[in-house]
Amino acid sequence: MPSPIPPGPVSETAHPATPGSLRRDNALLGIGVMLLATIFLSAGDAASKYLAAQNVPALHIVWLRYAISGAILIAIVGIKRDWGSFRTRRAGLHLLRGIGAIGSSILFVSALKQLPIADATATSFVSPLFVTALSIPMLGERVGWRRWLATVVGLIGVLIVVRPGGSGFQLASLLPALSALCWAFSLIVTRLMSGTESPIATVTYSTVFGALVMTLLLPLHWVTPTWEIALVGFFIGAVSTAGHWLVIVAFRYAGASLLAPFSYIQLFWASLFGFFLFAALPDAWTLVGAVIIASSGLYTAHRERIRAKQVLG
Repeated sequence: MPSPIPPGPVSETAHPATPGSLRRDNALLGIGVMLLATIFLSAGDAASKYLAAQNVPALHIVWLRYAISGAILIAIVGIKRDWGSFRTRRAGLHLLRGIGAIGSSILFVSALKQLPIADATATSFVSPLFVTALSIPMLGERVGWRRWLATVVGLIGVLIVVRPGGSGFQLASLLPALSALCWAFSLIVTRLMSGTESPIATVTYSTVFGALVMTLLLPLHWVTPTWEIALVGFFIGAVSTAGHWLVIVAFRYAGASLLAPFSYIQLFWASLFGFFLFAALPDAWTLVGAVIIASSGLYTAHRERIRAKQVLG
């Protein structure tokens, strides 16, 4: 799935500390938790590609992920009994966030059937740049020329990874970018409601909504699950839930501008899983494009931090 860790202020507001808890600054712990999160998220992508390679439809894989994640979250909520955290005045925004996340997941898993994990992951890192573009119509923000330049540079990096017109180009190469666009929409919606909604409510509502929607869509492409598919699906749901939860925990100890660079370590794990499980390594052009995309994202984070200081100062 696309990295849930976009540089910039969206991250700061997308994962605030849980109400009632105090944020404790501990940079090393935050970085360590973030690095652990990238391992879990990459493992979930690798397992998804494994099922896709077995001709399991993308709808089925995404349904397994949402169903297991939803069950885990509901169990956690039942144990904690913190019902007050689930009061919401933004039900419509929760639905919009869920739609964006579902679209992102389906597109990304569809891409994994034909693309190496590292290539799909590298392209999906463009999501922070889409956040910059969407923040204008959805948030009414003004974007300066520096951030627009960073966005253009990042898109050039995507073109290097995808290489349209090249001998190895396939339409599936565009799917991770479309997935990143859907995820960016979801992140913008998250920011819109971050002032009133708790992180656990935001994650649980969108996950349960995703599970319900995918259950309705499942008959369109039904495959009777074997025990292997069920076990791998449980693994995907478990590690994806753990990975996203670890991201939330990391933001309790450090800010987005500090953690953003470490989210790109996910490309390393994606390459490692791709090599050991599928004997695939990213080529030189993919690595060049990934570096350009990451650099543009980090520069965007830098500009956002400067802008935030100007607003506060």
